[in-house]
Amino acid sequence: MPIKIQSDLPARLVLEKENIFVMTENRASKQDIRPLKIAIVNLMPTKETTETQLLRLLGNTPLQIDISLVRMEKHESTHVSGEHLEKFYIPSSDIFKNKYDGMIITGAPVEQLPFEDVDYWSELCRIMDYAKKNVFSTLFICWGAQAGLYHNYGIEKFALDKKAFGIFENHRVVESEPLLRGFDDFFPVPTSRHTSVKRNLILNEKKLQVLAENQDSEITLSKSNDNRLIFMMGHLEYDTETLSKEYFRDKEKGLKIDVPLNYFPSDDPAKKPKNSWRSTAHLFFSNWLNYYVYQETPYDIEKLD
Repeated sequence: MPIKIQSDLPARLVLEKENIFVMTENRASKQDIRPLKIAIVNLMPTKETTETQLLRLLGNTPLQIDISLVRMEKHESTHVSGEHLEKFYIPSSDIFKNKYDGMIITGAPVEQLPFEDVDYWSELCRIMDYAKKNVFSTLFICWGAQAGLYHNYGIEKFALDKKAFGIFENHRVVESEPLLRGFDDFFPVPTSRHTSVKRNLILNEKKLQVLAENQDSEITLSKSNDNRLIFMMGHLEYDTETLSKEYFRDKEKGLKIDVPLNYFPSDDPAKKPKNSWRSTAHLFFSNWLNYYVYQETPYDIEKLD
């Protein structure tokens, strides 16, 4: 799927080198087709890296996508230039002027804070409320998933005894599910978080359906019964080296951190990690775009409700 982006977005050069089909605004304007409108609420500090990771996966299906990168107005980003944010991102208040076929709300390194103590929490809640009627399907990732479960269903997160860190094996718990179409019975998902959500709280919520669990019987993937809200607790968008960079960063800071599980060959950080989740990631995002966005959203997006 060609993804429509600004011609000078830094991610463009990376994606083109990987033969990912990207389309500049000028070329897209000449096509007689309605692109899917996807908003990415990027809460990660390393915004340029996350942009590239998500665009790589969104560009793997045969339709045109119009991407809007969204920044929070009540938060000062310190790992990306103000010029980059001003040029390539829209402020969160601009979301309310539009309707979207799909939205992605990313993770964020704030999971050890109470939700209400996050400086942009009220801003994010307004976005989530708006999305209920103005976005056809919203995909929440990691902390974003915990935030979505808490805001929409009152499901609290809790602190883990130690960080869930590595490549976790997951298994599907439903036989027929479009999001998991083509998946093996067991599949890997990169995981990096200090908090989780109690399994029974999701199981007891009648408006939610559990789709997959990890090796520790934690729920990795769930969705609302109407398919409008998707909650992914892992990071399928991660690059091969993402967990490695996180591990060595924390080691250099003198923080206590275990070697990521099932990641380095023979659990040896001196060895280059292997990517075991790439095909799973592409399939997951393609399934979401196809079955829960493109196949369901109205052609006239203004009729979305």
